[in-house]
Amino acid sequence: MPTALVRRPSPRLADGLVTHIERTPVDADLAVRQWQAYVDALEATGWTTVEVPAIDECPDGVFIEDTMVVYDDLAVIARSGAEERRPESAAAAKTVEGLGYRLTDITEPGTLDGGDVLKIGSTVYVGQGGRTNEEGIRQLRDALAPLGTDVRAVPVRKVLHLKSAVTALPDGTVIGYEPLVDDPAAFDRFRPVPEVAGSHVVLLGEDRLLMAASAPKSAELFEQLGYKPVVVDISEFEKLEGCVTCLSVRLRR
Repeated sequence: MPTALVRRPSPRLADGLVTHIERTPVDADLAVRQWQAYVDALEATGWTTVEVPAIDECPDGVFIEDTMVVYDDLAVIARSGAEERRPESAAAAKTVEGLGYRLTDITEPGTLDGGDVLKIGSTVYVGQGGRTNEEGIRQLRDALAPLGTDVRAVPVRKVLHLKSAVTALPDGTVIGYEPLVDDPAAFDRFRPVPEVAGSHVVLLGEDRLLMAASAPKSAELFEQLGYKPVVVDISEFEKLEGCVTCLSVRLRR
């Protein structure tokens, strides 16, 4: 059964980092309800969720995907390019280790955020930009090499993370809102979508795509392609450059 790590939002969520968009007020109470609806959507589609201990002192802790990169039985524990986010990784690492995964760490001077990593089969795209540096990518490449991966660095300048710009459909096609994608040609197959939030999908299995309510035109496009959107409202997390991918770590073995 597929498993997802999640972490409850901090009461300080509204103080989270914002880099590429203007700050707007965040309703922390609504965010908690939206987070629960996100968890419920995962569980309703056959996923088991494992809650990592909350870290209330870190406003961005809910964006748990940034704490690690998981491939096969290995969890590469990230070292965020945002120093204030680095404490978020410890409890997440302990949790995934308790589920039977091997651990390795990104170490100084390397930086890596999990949100910069897009896995498509054995190809692993890594966004090099504000949060992930060249040394972090080198360390990730070395860690994943024994597992037969092809790690490819791609530029990220227009958005916070690579997966702020692109994710992938079940057939491996990379999707993104083209004005925010630095180099569409970096991907083997690329399909533009009509909305920013349409760039972000979580693959739930059986052609189901978890995606945000703020991308109805993209949902219609995916339906036309034969996929089944599972729509959640994550408006309060979008105000902090969050999306459906960064609210969980998906584990499949």
